[in-house]
Amino acid sequence: MGSGGVTGAKRNEWPAATQQRRLPVAQGAITFRHMRFPYRVEHDVPLFLAPMAGVSESPFRLLCRRHGADAVVSEFISSVGVARGIERVLADGRFDPAERPYGIQLYGAEPGTMARAAELVTELFQPDFVDINFGCPVKKVVRNNGGSGCLRDLTLVQAIIRAVRAATDRPVTVKIRSGWDDAQRDPVTIALRCQDAGAQALTLHARTRTQLFTGSANWDEIAQVVERLDIPVIGNGDVRRADDVLAMRRHTGCAGVMVARGSFGNPWIFGQGRDLLEGKVRRPDPSLEERFATVLDHARLAVACQGDNRKTALEFRKHLGWYTRGLPGAALLRERLFRIQSMADAEAVLTRFLERGVVEAAA
Repeated sequence: MGSGGVTGAKRNEWPAATQQRRLPVAQGAITFRHMRFPYRVEHDVPLFLAPMAGVSESPFRLLCRRHGADAVVSEFISSVGVARGIERVLADGRFDPAERPYGIQLYGAEPGTMARAAELVTELFQPDFVDINFGCPVKKVVRNNGGSGCLRDLTLVQAIIRAVRAATDRPVTVKIRSGWDDAQRDPVTIALRCQDAGAQALTLHARTRTQLFTGSANWDEIAQVVERLDIPVIGNGDVRRADDVLAMRRHTGCAGVMVARGSFGNPWIFGQGRDLLEGKVRRPDPSLEERFATVLDHARLAVACQGDNRKTALEFRKHLGWYTRGLPGAALLRERLFRIQSMADAEAVLTRFLERGVVEAAA
C-alpha cells in the first residue's frame, strides 16, 4: 500500500518527482495494493472531482462524469442550513442520477446538528456517500469552527464523525487538511483519529489551513497517511495536469486522486489521467472545435438546470474564462464573453469566433 522511500522533504524539493510531472507518453501500468471503496466505483484507482463552492454544481459534475471522473461531490453544504430546512441550502444537494456515484459534503461544528443534517440528506437525496468537510479554509466557515477549524480539536472531529455514522446508512467519508498551521501540522495523527472514529475513506489536501492555496501540497504527507491507514486514502493538492494524476499515484500510493483547480476549464484531465494510469498513450488535447463543443455542452447543462437567464449567464462567465485560457485571440474573446447577458449570447460569440478561425485557416 505504501510508496516506499518516503522522507520528510517537500515534494517540490524532489527533482525526480518534478520530472515525473512532465511525462508526455504512455508509461507502464503501475500496481499497488488495491483498496476497496465503501461505494461502487468503476476503476481500481478512481478519479474524483473535488467539492468546490461555486464550481462543483450539478452541470459541471455531469460534464466531468462524462469526461471520465469516477465520482463527484456536492459543493460543501451547511449542516445548520440543512437542519433548519432552508430550501436554498437543500437545493445544493440535488443532483442528476447520471452523476452517481455522488456524495453530499456537509460542514459544521456541532455533532448533533451534523447528525440531523446527515439524516435529512440521506432521506431526501439518497447519495452514495456522505462526506464531512474538515478541510475548507474559508473564513466564514472556520470562524464558526467549521471546516478546517475543527482540526484544532480532534475530540470534536471524532464526535462529529461518530454522530454522522450513527445518523445515516450511507458510507461516511472525510476530507481533511494536514493541520491548522505548521505548529499543529500532523496529518497522520488527524487521519488515524478520523479512522478510529469510523471514517470509511479519507481525502487529504496536503496543505495546512493557514497555507490556504499557497505554496506546494506536500505529497510526502499523503504517502505517510497511506502507509498508516487501513481505509482508502484519496490524494488531493496540486493535480493541475493529467501528468500530475500519474505522478501523485506513483509518489504516494494513494487509492484515488481528487482533482480540484486542475479541472477548471479542463474536464479532459480525467480521461487523460486515466489513460496514463492504465499505461496508455494519453489522448490528445481537444481541438478548438472540440473545446467549444464542450463549452456549449456545459452551457446547455447549466440552462437545463438553472434556466437561460442573466443570473445563469453571469455565473457561467468564470467557466468561459477558464475554457478560453491560452487560445489565440483569447483576450478579445473573453472581453466579448464577459459581456453576455444570456447563454444564447455566449453561443453566438463562440460560433462567430470559430467561424472566423475557419476562414483565417483557409485563407
